[in-house]
Amino acid sequence: MDAIEVGVLGATGVVGQQFVSRLARHPWFRCTWLAASERSVGKPYKSVAPWKLTTPIPGGSAGRIVEACVPGKGPKVVFSGLDASVAGEIEGAFAKAGHIVVSNARNFRMDPLVPLLIPEINADHLKLLGEQRRSKGWSGAIVTNPNCSTIVLAMALAPLRQFNIRGVVVSTMQAVSGAGYPGVPSLDILGNVVPFISGEEEKMESETLKILGTDGGRVPYSAVVSAHTNRVPVFDGHTMTVSVAFENKPSIEAIKEAMRTFAGKPQELWLPSAPQPPIVVNEEENRPQPRLDVNLGDGMAITVGRVRECRVMHAKFVALGHNTVRGAAGAAILNAELMHAEGTLQ
Repeated sequence: MDAIEVGVLGATGVVGQQFVSRLARHPWFRCTWLAASERSVGKPYKSVAPWKLTTPIPGGSAGRIVEACVPGKGPKVVFSGLDASVAGEIEGAFAKAGHIVVSNARNFRMDPLVPLLIPEINADHLKLLGEQRRSKGWSGAIVTNPNCSTIVLAMALAPLRQFNIRGVVVSTMQAVSGAGYPGVPSLDILGNVVPFISGEEEKMESETLKILGTDGGRVPYSAVVSAHTNRVPVFDGHTMTVSVAFENKPSIEAIKEAMRTFAGKPQELWLPSAPQPPIVVNEEENRPQPRLDVNLGDGMAITVGRVRECRVMHAKFVALGHNTVRGAAGAAILNAELMHAEGTLQ
């Protein structure tokens, strides 16, 4: 098939760079338009993007001139890596102008008419798009992916819904790349743990229940989530310890088997970015670890380990995911792949 032309809003940031890098080798999408703030407009991408990935800037994008985030310009499909301080107004304007906005920003995540999508879990939430267009008067649409830590938690919990989850306590150890660039000052994070990330706990507690819920997420999943979030001196990879209480207590082996066999539409359709399998259950007693496991499934797999009984709740485990890939750009690209496969992208 002919490649679908796409653009990137906020292309110079850390998430924007992941979009540019992953789209450069994508079999379905071709990145032909890069947009960013006024200070970058009119300049070659390589001169304004402080490149932080270990792979080089793709040749097709390095010399591309960065344009302004003006609706009506650029391709119909745009990925958004915009900062939340500007994303709401810009993304809404693009959707009104007829663009399909596949967003990593938080601004529309909890809007009852905007899918908060993890394709393995809630592909059916895309049914909101027709109502979204009618209600908001948009000829385009907005689809969001969750917060980077929420994705890891929701993916680990999704296979366990069959056991009727009633309570979750989660503590995160989140990588510095999740704070963007320039991010957390070195004197604050080196040799240290920062036990507060603004807004992060609230996102995990609310977004998780919308994702696992019904009626497009408008009926939240019936459970309680309590989150503690911490920034740690790790470059990539959000690790979290999770304790779960169930209505019907499953065995530890049943929990592991549910995670091992979990799959969704991306795996059934063999979408290009879909990890096979989406959840890796590691039996080693000291895994997962960011340095060893964060890039499994090309950065799109969630790794779970140390699944065991909990004396306070029913079970506990450790989960890990790549925060700028599965937790950001890779997640949005997978969302667009599902939309294309289901005929809702163009």
